[in-house]
Amino acid sequence: MTTEAEQTIVDFWFDPYCPWAWITSRWMLEVETVRPVTTRFHVMSLAVLNEGRDLPEQYVEFMAHAWAAVRVAIAVEQRYGTDALRPLYTALGTKIHVEQLKGDEAIAAALEVAGFDADLLSAASDPSYDEALRASHLAGMEPVGMDVGTPVIRIGETSIFGPVITPAPKGEAAGLLFDGVRLCCSTPGFYELKRSRTDGPSFA
Repeated sequence: MTTEAEQTIVDFWFDPYCPWAWITSRWMLEVETVRPVTTRFHVMSLAVLNEGRDLPEQYVEFMAHAWAAVRVAIAVEQRYGTDALRPLYTALGTKIHVEQLKGDEAIAAALEVAGFDADLLSAASDPSYDEALRASHLAGMEPVGMDVGTPVIRIGETSIFGPVITPAPKGEAAGLLFDGVRLCCSTPGFYELKRSRTDGPSFA
């Protein structure tokens, strides 16, 4: 039997609206079934990340709405604890990416599915959560750099952007990918692997 002390802890920063982070998170949950790994979820924010940047008009409009879900995630974390982010993120990702719900409808449905208080929806438009949101965002982004997005994972003392994958590998394939990512993270001086994406996100 694997003891808690033998578990590898992977810290995972997500913005609920990013489809690539959602796929990577499903991979990490699959990894947990084939490796002694525990994933701890944390909130980052694409809205915070892109503040002050010159963005296409369509993306600017998206960023204006991107505060809602991350504020609610912080509110859930404050009321229920960090472990609550796991079921909340699963519910949010399912509603946003799989079922294609939008805005407050997606957030309200996710709160209901995850079993959290419906009144937390009010946090979506409440900037009083932004200080805690920025702190969580910075904790994830500062070690990896502000020129990347989400997902960010930390294995041991090393934080990286990615991996960006589609679809999420299953079974032992998920474990083998994790083995490779962990090996990269344990290699002094390792910084980057990248190639152009040719496929869109697949939630299969």
